[in-house]
Amino acid sequence: MELRMTSRYAPSLWRLCTVMAFVVATAFAQQPAPTETHHGLDPANLDMSVKPAQDFFQFANGGWLAKNPVPPEYSRYGSFEELIEKNNRDLHQILDEAAANTSAQKGTNVQKVGDFYASAMDSAQVERLGVTPLAGEFDRIAALNNTSDLPVLLARRHVHGVPGLFNFFVDQDAKASTSVIAQLYQGGLGLPDRDYYTKEDDRSKTIREEYVKHVAKMFELLGDNPANAAAEAKTIMEMETDLAKASMTRLERRDPNATYHKMTLSEVSALTPAFSWEVYFREIGLPSPGSLNVGQPEFFKEMSQLIANRPVNDWKTYLRWHLIRATAPMLNSAFVNEAFRFNGTVMTGAKELRPRWKRALGSVNDGLGEALGILYVKKYFSPQAKARALEMVNNLKEAFRERIETRQWMTEGTRVKALGKLDAFAVKIGYPEKWRNYAGLEIDRGPYVLNAMRADSFEFKRQLAKVGQPVDRTEWGMTPPTVNAYYNPSMNEIVFPAGILQPPFFDPNADDAVNYGGMGAVIGHELTHGFDDQGSQLDAQGNLTDW
Repeated sequence: MELRMTSRYAPSLWRLCTVMAFVVATAFAQQPAPTETHHGLDPANLDMSVKPAQDFFQFANGGWLAKNPVPPEYSRYGSFEELIEKNNRDLHQILDEAAANTSAQKGTNVQKVGDFYASAMDSAQVERLGVTPLAGEFDRIAALNNTSDLPVLLARRHVHGVPGLFNFFVDQDAKASTSVIAQLYQGGLGLPDRDYYTKEDDRSKTIREEYVKHVAKMFELLGDNPANAAAEAKTIMEMETDLAKASMTRLERRDPNATYHKMTLSEVSALTPAFSWEVYFREIGLPSPGSLNVGQPEFFKEMSQLIANRPVNDWKTYLRWHLIRATAPMLNSAFVNEAFRFNGTVMTGAKELRPRWKRALGSVNDGLGEALGILYVKKYFSPQAKARALEMVNNLKEAFRERIETRQWMTEGTRVKALGKLDAFAVKIGYPEKWRNYAGLEIDRGPYVLNAMRADSFEFKRQLAKVGQPVDRTEWGMTPPTVNAYYNPSMNEIVFPAGILQPPFFDPNADDAVNYGGMGAVIGHELTHGFDDQGSQLDAQGNLTDW
């Protein structure tokens, strides 16, 4: 599973360590049919024709595998995906009820969730409007006359959740974890990672070829003739390849010290003579950002060179591409289908686009995750389940403590600090104690893409308001319905949303053996992140320091 943040803003990628689809036995109970009442292990998931001593995997999972072929909308299918499907069904019911409630009081969570979902499900409106809701954004790009105006346009893109050129976000100061500062990070790519642009194996070459075809097709859908679209796609590949070559590798980014370079605004400006940070920060609403962290200074030097050397028309092409790339899933079917052809089929092997209601659900969870979460936990996560999960976490922390206390290779000084860090772990179960307030966010039943952009803009401004303020340690980095968990080194916290605290991982009515074999593995996984190659570089308070 990958981290899915609310909104499209990039987190500092080393901070949130999520569950990564490690094996959890599929012999745990599936979501039962209405007439079933059992909890825990389901014998039907076993393959009793195989002796466990000969093939334990087939013995333990054969029945489940036979009943659960990989659905065409997935490139893989297992316990995580099974639970995601169960939660999707639950959320589908909640959203259908909210959308049907057309008399909900304006400004309430039910109104916003219902209207957002209704606008996403209104396929007739989406098809009729096409890209017209974005006409003003494309007009702004067309009016670009000089690369010196790029900061203005990029600021607007970022505020509205459209990525491009680099990533801006707000996060804790890695070496002063009680402070919140602005952060600049490499970005600007249409493919997932720099390696997709630089590797020379056959698969990488094929993906690049397909990517160029995909970009060209999207430009054609915008109305460009095939020859111009092909030339524009070539330009995109060239520009993104330059950015990729200046980017850190995934391995390099695993070292948090390598991505920590605290600077003043004037020092950042010296890196990029072709890009005005004063203008950018003014336009996003942060005219005095104070000290900020620059994750990859060399990337920003190259970015400035690229701005200086590329003609303004290339930047118009680049901005058009990243606008349509970000918004395609919320537009008419021609854009949706082409986006899926590349991002789904080419990149992951998925054979079938997810049903519209699932895609709409994902958008509501991205934009209104805690408003939806309130409705979800009210129906599907009991106080009993929360108490049982917390008991499990505490028991596993104690077991981990015993391991630390008995490691002979560990020096006593390190042992004391390790135990101190374990004791300082914050534990969050199910849902936030303080729910997010969406007052001021306008959601209606108009264009789907505009609801999504307003939600992104609302979240951007909420994040921006944190700069210079004390860290809010009650905040969550995942929404309550999310089927995942994480450890956040800067907060020194482990977080388990209500979405993952469901069968087959967790059942408050099941035996301990079942819950420790399922959710216990998830909890243990997150605990160890505090002491792995990344987590061990931060102390009990979440500061980047060698302890």
